[in-house]
Amino acid sequence: MTMAPEEPKTDETPVPEGHVKLVIDGEEVIAPKGELLIRTAERLGTVIPRFCDHPLLDPAGACRQCLVEVEMGGRPMPKPQASCTMTVADGMVVKTQLTSPVADKAQQGVMELLLINHPLDCPICDKGGECPLQNQALAHGRADSRFRDTKRTFPKPLPISSQVLLDRERCVLCQRCTRFSAQIAGDPFIELLERGAHQQIGTAETADVLDMASRNTSGQPFQSYFSGNTIQICPVGALTSAAYRFRSRPFDLVSTPSVCEHCSSGCAERTDFRRGKVMRKLAGDDPEVNEEWICDRGRFAFRYATAADRIRRPKIRDARTGELVDASWTEALRVAAEGLAKARDGRGVAVLPGGRLTVEDAHAYSKFARIALRTNDIDYRARAHSAEELDFLTAHVVGTTPENGVTFSAIENAPTVLCVAFEPEEEAPVVFLRLRKAARTKKTKVVHIGQWTTPAVRKTFGELLACAPGAETAAVDAIAEHAPDLDQALSAEGAVVLVGERAAEIPGLFSALHRLSERTGARIAWIPRRAGERGAVEVGALPTLLPGGRLVADAADRAEAAAVWGVDSLPEQPGRDLTGILTAAAASDLDGLLIGGVDPNDLPDPALAAKALERVKFVVSLELRESAVTAVADVVLPIAPDAEKAGSYLNWEGRHRKFDITLEGTGALSDCRVLDTLAVEMDADLFTQTPAAAAADLAKLPGKTKPATLTPVAAGERPQPGEGQALLATWRQLLDNGSLQDDEPHLAGTRRPVVARLSEATAAGRETVTVATARGEITLPVEVADLPDGVVWLPGNSDGSAVRATLGAGHGSLVDIRGGDR
Repeated sequence: MTMAPEEPKTDETPVPEGHVKLVIDGEEVIAPKGELLIRTAERLGTVIPRFCDHPLLDPAGACRQCLVEVEMGGRPMPKPQASCTMTVADGMVVKTQLTSPVADKAQQGVMELLLINHPLDCPICDKGGECPLQNQALAHGRADSRFRDTKRTFPKPLPISSQVLLDRERCVLCQRCTRFSAQIAGDPFIELLERGAHQQIGTAETADVLDMASRNTSGQPFQSYFSGNTIQICPVGALTSAAYRFRSRPFDLVSTPSVCEHCSSGCAERTDFRRGKVMRKLAGDDPEVNEEWICDRGRFAFRYATAADRIRRPKIRDARTGELVDASWTEALRVAAEGLAKARDGRGVAVLPGGRLTVEDAHAYSKFARIALRTNDIDYRARAHSAEELDFLTAHVVGTTPENGVTFSAIENAPTVLCVAFEPEEEAPVVFLRLRKAARTKKTKVVHIGQWTTPAVRKTFGELLACAPGAETAAVDAIAEHAPDLDQALSAEGAVVLVGERAAEIPGLFSALHRLSERTGARIAWIPRRAGERGAVEVGALPTLLPGGRLVADAADRAEAAAVWGVDSLPEQPGRDLTGILTAAAASDLDGLLIGGVDPNDLPDPALAAKALERVKFVVSLELRESAVTAVADVVLPIAPDAEKAGSYLNWEGRHRKFDITLEGTGALSDCRVLDTLAVEMDADLFTQTPAAAAADLAKLPGKTKPATLTPVAAGERPQPGEGQALLATWRQLLDNGSLQDDEPHLAGTRRPVVARLSEATAAGRETVTVATARGEITLPVEVADLPDGVVWLPGNSDGSAVRATLGAGHGSLVDIRGGDR
């Protein structure tokens, strides 16, 4: 029922500069110039129905559901206006459906039109129970329908991709999905097809399948790392998830806030589960981090925790048969403690925690190494690494927080961003979205130092400074001379440099970036690939660091940590890094290894890792699933996945991202609990029985503020390719053969093609190319790209291209290239 409008409530409040005064439903309001009417009404508490409107998308006015009555200068506009496209103006008088019979009738009419062909299949629709169309039809629709003809139907579902399915008859043509794809993700592959009553959304592939008369498409298939967001923002059940379709109903689900475990951004998520099983993940709303978006890996890759090879009981190796057999926790912990104590008292034990731990679990590993094993031989970096990187982490990363470092917001508002040894769309997708948003809406200049014009370069409207792999150090040092405009831009206030973990493979690069920052004032942000890396640095899961940036080599720092931990002293000798640990183990200079979630094929030298695991006398593995490490371990202790424990991550900004347990009662234990109990068996106390206890224990050692000092490292000698050789450029693609993506066939279907990229001259007409080293070879189809001559790019861990495991090579290595059809 509508009510007559009251007289406007007026006052003499002055209007601030840049604002206007208007009246909405009889109430005077001051709003900033340029604000949309629908937003102003929301601030007053008036919800105007809408379908196409979304606060993070450009206005479209496609659905017409948000019609309101508007007067300007005392004269009413001849027709109701879409409040999602009209901006506020001084003196405007607006009447919504609450006070205007005209607006209310218009909204009811639009709803009737939307429902003419919409199927009444709410009980079987995945959106049923959380559908804006359902809710608004009840609130703003007619009680009956005047439509008596047969509703339009289509064959369904129509696959937009392997993980996004379309029910065309449900679509209300709000254009949210098309705008998200074109504006936010930069993947304009899902589009409006046909016209009039035949208009629908689709792709170039669906247009071909349906033999549509008008193929007004980009001609490209729908291939996006962010496609799942179109499912979530669809206001009806038109776009559905192949992995979730018909699995459950919203009212059957229990929801908990959670944090993504897949990369260092720490995206807010919502995990929905039913009967002890995770059914789906949705993007959470966190304006400071991921806004309302997540990548497809964060959305769909969660079934690894229920894989068939999940380890659910402790195992010990039978001395008679050599096989792993199930054991009780009591027996397994006793055997592990005895073996580690014996190894510790012999040639020592080293700790390799891996880079996917929560802050609390990483702290437990760090403390276990120092107290129970009495060693600083600990390194979480299950990837390429260097002493220069460790120096950089100590000087530039430890202690950074959103208050004193680079943030997502700083990236969005930066005048210039330089990306070095960092492929944002592949390594930190939400950082890529912010870069694209900054470039698209605020004209931020984005420059990439890399090898070829990747999709991220194109979609951030970026500029590529191309160099050979390994030549990034020289490229950074040459900016002042060869790119003075960029040098000047980096000197502007707010300029940012983003560097990825691949920089550890390039000698002198961190030193060059430090010099660049000192000269220009640009702030540096280190963005690793794995979720636990930033937290592992802060808790001292490194051979030269204690928690909070305290130095192993500093007697006062050691004494402070020892006093807080209640021990007499801590080991004085700085430890060995991961390569040093594996080298020592392979040479039988270590008797034991304690290993977290580490895949040897991710390491710089998988062959060295295999040799170390074979030679070392005693191995304890804390693992979720069977792996190359558990295959040789003497004791395997099962640990909990993220959904079955609480904890926190420290994202690349240094922002704490806490999450609570989602699935209770599974009996799975977190790493910190397992290590605490194991330490008790070795007569040591960690006080990490629970994640909360571990966090409280860590808080007793607050971070220290240290001056940013960095020992300069010179650029290394770069090999020059000869005849039949090339320099290797490589990094991992977001969707690849990572173990956390197992059991996700729909997600795997949207991986990018696995190809070898070469310049036209280097390709020399080949259709395939074989890239080889003394260790092995990889043969892939050729795709020509704008790489420097004499360079070949391979994906790091995709089907047929496991670079580390097969070639034993990394970014900047010299490889042979041969073969292929000419």
